[in-house]
Amino acid sequence: MSATRASDAELLRPFKPMLWLVAAAVFMQMLDTTIVNTALPSMAVDLGQSPLRMQSVVVAYALTVAMLIPASGWLADRFGTRRLFVAAIVLFSAGSLACALSQNLDALVASRVLQGVGGAMMMPVGRLAVLRAVPRTAFLAAMSFVTVPGLIGPLIGPALGGWLADVASWHWIFLINLPLGVLGAIAALKWMPDLRAPVSRFDLPGYAMLAFGMIAISLSVEALSGHAARHAALVVLLVTGLAALVAYWLHAARSVAPLFPLTLFRTRTFSVGLLGNLFARLGSSGMPYMIPLLLQVALGYPPTHAGLMMIPVALAGMFSKRIVVPLVQRFGYRNVLVVNTVLTGLTMASFALVDVDQPTWLHIVQFAIFGAVNSLQFTAMNTLALRDLGGPEASAGNSLLSMVMMLAMSLGVATAGGLLGAFSGEPAGDAPVLAAFRWTFVCVGALTLASAAIFAQLGRTHRIPGRVVETSDQA
Repeated sequence: MSATRASDAELLRPFKPMLWLVAAAVFMQMLDTTIVNTALPSMAVDLGQSPLRMQSVVVAYALTVAMLIPASGWLADRFGTRRLFVAAIVLFSAGSLACALSQNLDALVASRVLQGVGGAMMMPVGRLAVLRAVPRTAFLAAMSFVTVPGLIGPLIGPALGGWLADVASWHWIFLINLPLGVLGAIAALKWMPDLRAPVSRFDLPGYAMLAFGMIAISLSVEALSGHAARHAALVVLLVTGLAALVAYWLHAARSVAPLFPLTLFRTRTFSVGLLGNLFARLGSSGMPYMIPLLLQVALGYPPTHAGLMMIPVALAGMFSKRIVVPLVQRFGYRNVLVVNTVLTGLTMASFALVDVDQPTWLHIVQFAIFGAVNSLQFTAMNTLALRDLGGPEASAGNSLLSMVMMLAMSLGVATAGGLLGAFSGEPAGDAPVLAAFRWTFVCVGALTLASAAIFAQLGRTHRIPGRVVETSDQA
């Protein structure tokens, strides 16, 4: 093993500057995804908004990333990885500055969209550069190197966001991106290889249908708690969004080169993994948004304390990733995912029992249990979706999975925010805030529980030491 590691180190040595650059981009992306949640109540006070109606700040970023992921690979092939990577860093930094300068919620949401345009291209283009530049024999080691910072971002993001909101102001959670962006752009001009590939005609009609469908559905769900007079328009928006997705499905069936070929769904594990990802994340993606709000708005924690309380979630999640492989090898994907999905849903619903008088250690234990089962869920779902894809399908499947993950994050936060607003009687505020959180946790837990039925459709697992074989019950 030591010889193998030495060999990988030798192969990666010429690419280390590029790998550090991509690793820094992964860190920036993951840090920004988690640092905002803890500072939302402080933003709400400064912008004159209700803390329970700030979900659009998170939704705007996640939805923009989801919408642009399908185009990132084609753009990199067309304009080159170096040019697009530098442009992504510049846009991300410009969006961060615009966020810090925002004087109202609408301006902040628009700035988050600009930030999301850059964020949508940084990680995919960085991974693509690694894939094409690094020798295949060292690719796994290279990807491990660049993804480690992605684990550190969620670990320090919430605490850093809370600390900055306490000692300075929420504006600094965006301003800290500026020096990183300047250094990253300079480093990218020097070390990012300018890789290109022949491009086919971009599937613009299919992309338009897919993007409109995602935007329409997300916006209609995000406005769930709005005024009754708007409900008719929201129903129309939701229906047209669903119609756009159906239209894309029909378009992809007859297109020569669709964004995502429908042949992907002939692989049963991919279909189950993708759909399970979407519906399981509808519930769990709202938790990083709701937990800091619960701690600050309902329990009265200061931002720094609320951020520190998220560290057990991240640490337990990092630990649980180590036991995924042994569990799957022993019990199979179906058993692991069905049982763990139920556990995740019940753990989420258990947050309805949180009360002001409970000791801090009990909250820490509860948060750690959630972090462990939630991380195990994500890892098992993602590996299930991609494990049986090969060749060109692997690239398309990975892009589609990344898009669905970000879309589910957008929908999950929108759903959680809408439920919180509805249960709290917004905008009148005639219901106890803690009761609104309790009912919302029960609802999102139920959503996750229901997704266990999707994973139950996997075939029976033959328990063979060292590997897992899935066979269809209908074969």
